Amino acid sequence: MALNESTDIKQLRKFDVDLEFGQTWEKHIDDLFSGVKTCEVKTERDKWQQTGNICIETECYGKPSGLSKTEADVWAHNLVKDNEVVCTLLFNTNKLKEMMEEMKPRTVYGGDNKASKLFLVGLRDLINQLLK
Repeated sequence: MALNESTDIKQLRKFDVDLEFGQTWEKHIDDLFSGVKTCEVKTERDKWQQTGNICIETECYGKPSGLSKTEADVWAHNLVKDNEVVCTLLFNTNKLKEMMEEMKPRTVYGGDNKASKLFLVGLRDLINQLLK
C-alpha cells in the first residue's frame, strides 16, 4: 500500500520512512558543504530583480565556458540585492543543462567586451520548468 492510501492515523505515521528520506538529503547538503561534491558558483547583481532574468554563461571569447564547460556536480546561482545575498538557487548541473536544452532561452552577449555568450533566463520561466 502506498503511504498515503490509508486514512488510519497509525498507518499515516511513517516517521522511520520520513526520517530516512530526510537524512538522505541532509547528507546531500553535507556533501555539498564539506567539498565532497563540486560546485560552480555564479552571482547576479541587482539587475535580476528589475528584469526578472538571470544570465547563464555558455561561452567566452568563442570558447566553451560556464554551463557548457563546467564539470561541477552542483550549480549555485546567487541573487544579490544591495550587496546582500537574497537567495541562492542550487541545481544539479546536469539537470540544469537539460532544462536549458528544453527551455531554449534567448541568447545574448555581455560581460567584458561583450565577449560572453549568455542564456537570458526568466526566473518565472525557470520555476515553471521546474514544475513540469
